[in-house]
Amino acid sequence: MQDVVAADERRLARTRERFLTSESIASDQVRKSILDSWWRSRQLRVPADRIVLPYVREPDLDSPLIRAATPVLQRLGDQLDGQPISLILTDPTGVVLTQRTGDTDLHRKLERVELVPGFSYGEQFVGTNGIGTALEEGRPTYVFGHEHYAENLESLACAGAPIQHPVSGKMVGAVDLTCWSRDAGRLLVALAHSAAEQISQSLLTHTNPRELALFQAYLRACRRTTGIVLAFNDGVVMMNDHARQLLDPSDQSVLIGHATQAVAERRSSTADVALPTGSKVRSQCRKVFGQNRNDVAGVVLCGKLIDSEPEGAGVPEPRLPMFLPGAVGSAPLWLRCAHDVDSAYNSGEWLVLGGDPGVGKTTLARCVHQRRHPTGRVHVLDAATADAGWHDELRRELIEDPVDALVIRHGDRLAGPALATTIRLLRLASPATWVSVTLAENTINRAELAELLALFPRTVKVPPLRRHVEDLSELVPLFLNRLGHGGQLTCSPAAMHLLMRADWPGNVAELHHVLRIAVQHRRTGTIQPGDLPAEFRTLTRRPLSRLESIERDAIVQGLADSGGNKVQTAQLLGMSRATLYRKIHEYGIVTPER
Repeated sequence: MQDVVAADERRLARTRERFLTSESIASDQVRKSILDSWWRSRQLRVPADRIVLPYVREPDLDSPLIRAATPVLQRLGDQLDGQPISLILTDPTGVVLTQRTGDTDLHRKLERVELVPGFSYGEQFVGTNGIGTALEEGRPTYVFGHEHYAENLESLACAGAPIQHPVSGKMVGAVDLTCWSRDAGRLLVALAHSAAEQISQSLLTHTNPRELALFQAYLRACRRTTGIVLAFNDGVVMMNDHARQLLDPSDQSVLIGHATQAVAERRSSTADVALPTGSKVRSQCRKVFGQNRNDVAGVVLCGKLIDSEPEGAGVPEPRLPMFLPGAVGSAPLWLRCAHDVDSAYNSGEWLVLGGDPGVGKTTLARCVHQRRHPTGRVHVLDAATADAGWHDELRRELIEDPVDALVIRHGDRLAGPALATTIRLLRLASPATWVSVTLAENTINRAELAELLALFPRTVKVPPLRRHVEDLSELVPLFLNRLGHGGQLTCSPAAMHLLMRADWPGNVAELHHVLRIAVQHRRTGTIQPGDLPAEFRTLTRRPLSRLESIERDAIVQGLADSGGNKVQTAQLLGMSRATLYRKIHEYGIVTPER
């Protein structure tokens, strides 16, 4: 049996080493939760060969969490007396608040790896571990031996469980039990989970009366209705599962704002509230009082969706994606934006489209026009190139031969005479022409544009690609169809994975540029990771110097040329194998599968 365990440990150690050197590993070689954490650790550039932790000189040791946890950990410590197990309590960021260890050797080890009060064991600092990973995933977690990301922790086993506040539901800390890996057992997880639940219940006795009154009112509301329930005050927000499933964060924010204003102005407690996603909620809200009528503990709102569901129906049907000729996307943020532009066009309201460069502001305006008026004329004028002929161009489009829709790009570039001319001609424009103007996100509130923007009653902000990156599954095939000769080119899952984890500072325009480069390498078949630019085959998140970028690109190209053979790559580049491994890890290079 011991031989089997030792063989498993050696296999896990080799798997971890292959991962750290960016070699491919089979999904069954390590638990999914551990592999997910390894990927997060790599993306955060956590060092695997050393431990470097932030230190909090004076953590808060006079808090409700400490008072609730002390008797629980005292009882558990008494039960484990004499066992080589350390009981650790942390705050929600992973900073160790208390540590109790009955074994001298284990205590010395924990001191060497700084698993002591004041140091943070958040996953972003030390990688995969029982504390940080439990807090990251929000559930009990165990990490044994070589599953740790940092090699200094390989002799330890730890089981952590997050502690949730019984009223707010917020994560307020974690309990961790750590021992030698040779002594580890699944019982550690059960003990940590049990301790966390006991501390959570103990927190009720340390909850102030206002929070307790709000919590009780929230529970009563949940028992009386099957609809949406929100309860909140300045520091706490609670919601039932129905609210979580039906409302996105912007909807929740609007409802909370409505209820806050309604009770402050003593308006009727019943109202229909339109939500950003296009739904409508019939809501009832009321104040919750603490120990007296002058002590407002919070507000409880109960509601029900009243559009998109017939009376007595269950969960409403989700909003269907909008068909826009020439544009795709079904992520909620993109859909909401598209519906807002469509609504403005349908009502004839002139529109400001704000957003970062390359998000698709002009494309969105043109596609909505084509959807609503497929035979109409839509023209685009670029204010960035406004010159002496700007007046004549604008006059022709708006007055002399008015088009059905006009998009003025880069409206924030207008200044001086060109800005004055634009304002004057827009005031004379044909009422049949729908006009939209695009602006950079940070220029919408510029004072010199106030007179121009006063002519546009509605503003819609187009989200950056990083906020709806799931739409790449639709955008990439669309662009490849345009660039790759009618659908003869597809994107492999591995290449799509690399694209979806990118930050896309240049947004959709950058995506189009990257795919155009890839098409130059492969005109038919399937795009592979090696067809993408070097920066998309790395996981580094820090800016690189010019020299570092050249070195990174050379390593990426060398690995591609050698089919992922690191020995051959090191020889080609004239560096040692150890240096190559270090550089691969440092730059987060994803090696091609052999």
